[in-house]
Amino acid sequence: MKLIKKIKDEGISLKVVYKFLLTMTIIAAGILLYATWHTSDTYQRLSNATDDYIELQKATYELMDASDDLTENVQRFTVVGNMKFLEDYFTETLKKQRRENAISVMSQNSNSAAALSNLQMALDGSMNLMNREYYAMKLVIEAKGYQDYPDVLKTVQLSPEDAALSAPEKMNLAQKMVMDDKYYEQKALIRENLKKSREELENLTHGTQQSSSNEMKMGLKMVRVLIILQTVVILIMILLTAHLGINPVLQAVENIQENNPLPVIGAIEFRHLANTYNKMYDVYKSSIEHLNYKASHDELTGVYNRAGYELILSALDIQTTYFVLFDADNFKEINDSCGHETGDKVLMKIAESIRHNFRSDDYIFRIGGDEFMVFMVHTDESQRRLVSSKVMQINKELADTSDGIPSTSVSSGIIHGSKVGSTKEVLRCADQALYKTKHNGKQGFSFYDGENNVPENNV
Repeated sequence: MKLIKKIKDEGISLKVVYKFLLTMTIIAAGILLYATWHTSDTYQRLSNATDDYIELQKATYELMDASDDLTENVQRFTVVGNMKFLEDYFTETLKKQRRENAISVMSQNSNSAAALSNLQMALDGSMNLMNREYYAMKLVIEAKGYQDYPDVLKTVQLSPEDAALSAPEKMNLAQKMVMDDKYYEQKALIRENLKKSREELENLTHGTQQSSSNEMKMGLKMVRVLIILQTVVILIMILLTAHLGINPVLQAVENIQENNPLPVIGAIEFRHLANTYNKMYDVYKSSIEHLNYKASHDELTGVYNRAGYELILSALDIQTTYFVLFDADNFKEINDSCGHETGDKVLMKIAESIRHNFRSDDYIFRIGGDEFMVFMVHTDESQRRLVSSKVMQINKELADTSDGIPSTSVSSGIIHGSKVGSTKEVLRCADQALYKTKHNGKQGFSFYDGENNVPENNV
């Protein structure tokens, strides 16, 4: 009370006030610097954990993509007997070796032992599947009478019964070996091991992200408090020393209005404030860029949306592309009887089944409520059997209710781009083929062969 009375009676030295404010500013600046550094360090750890997760997730997808490419090439080889597909197959296994590289990448991370174990099992399954594929390729080689082929296939011996088959019988047996249920069961086991590997990675990364996120929240709260304190100090010091704050503040206002980063000038306190703002500004810019992805992808299924469809179609070489239009059968009944949540699960299952039955190079779109479109690129018209086998396999997977999702099916309309004159006709013609499938009882496919021809169908 005496000190207050003395200040009231005698006043207080501006020098004392200035020193006090300066001391407060220095202390606050030091704490802000530490909080900023600590938050930045936490963010870096979070970023590193995310980068590791992305790299390791990429390794699992690389293994699956490589396995799917091998499947695609061996299936095409057994269908048409073109040696190019055999060469592509062994280019992957002997030169690219993406499956082995995926194992190498994950083995370098000491925290991913469980995920590595599942990834190794997936690789083992893929390697085991190659024995079946080798045998099928040897059947085609014998049927076609090829003499020049990889040495590894020369060691494959056909059984006496298979060796005695005619050329067409050998081709049919080869196709069956790489397209029957047993083959796809082994593929499904590979995918299951990869799914377990990704789940292990998600659990590992989630723990690191949660810890870092909590630290960042605390750090940001501290930064907010210090920013408020700094603002008060700066406002008082502006009245006392205008030349230290006025110009930086005016320039900062102009830059904020123009949506630009702040210039790092003026007093130390303002420099720290500008740096903190600029970090937030960079995060904001990154978030805006991320929105571009959301604009072209379906939020529920993760595939491209109608906007992505229009964009990619406009730049596509339709003459080398198969277009496959899918429509979920009786989807309204599922929604009405089981609810929209179950309906969403059905749509996600359809999208996932389409995704892993087509190549990573192909484009998948959700163009309507329960309608999907696939651009099967770099494919000539002779691949009808391959396309139709994919549709049938998708319907087999959708009929499986072991995951708790109701059994469903899809009807398909298929058209090769060489049958239409422009991109504007693709959807209309594919829809005509789809209508034919629906008319014939759903759960099947029809090929569009031109305006004056009846589509070939299989329901």
